Amino acid sequence: MKNIVVYKSKYGSTEKYAKWIGEELNCKVSKIGNINIDDLLNYDNIVFGGWLHAGSIKGFKQIYKDIDKLKNKNLIVFSVGLSIMDDKILEEVNKNNFKDTDNIKHFYLRGAFNYKNLTAPDKLMMNMFKMILKRQKEEEMDENTKGMLEAYTTPVDFTDKDSIKPIIDAINIINLQ
Repeated sequence: MKNIVVYKSKYGSTEKYAKWIGEELNCKVSKIGNINIDDLLNYDNIVFGGWLHAGSIKGFKQIYKDIDKLKNKNLIVFSVGLSIMDDKILEEVNKNNFKDTDNIKHFYLRGAFNYKNLTAPDKLMMNMFKMILKRQKEEEMDENTKGMLEAYTTPVDFTDKDSIKPIIDAINIINLQ
């Protein structure tokens, strides 16, 4: 079966994962802006990766708008974010991105964060988010909140090539069917 990895990345974590997946599958890797729906129809397995922003997987709308054309394809989506994913957040991400679809497998991978590398608008947004986080009493903060606050001063990188293994395994199982 023919595989392709398509992605949208802003600060590099999603691109890193996309390239690792492409290496493991020995397949084409493309930025979402460099490929169209007709190109995707030539592949059996389409892996899409995008970064999470307010529960939305960035770039996925470009795939989703043509979801009817892709209903006979195997769609594997990975989203990349900084937080430790819990069931409540995962449910919200799935609800926000995969309405009326049942042929999508979704995986979450942790990315990286370096406040100094953010664009000015992203710094502004993240500063507002930081103010919201700091309003919590320290004893009520969970591990995600504490880690996020610490990441403003100490860059973090949770990208890990081993974390793509479930995605590769899912594709290998599909290819065996």
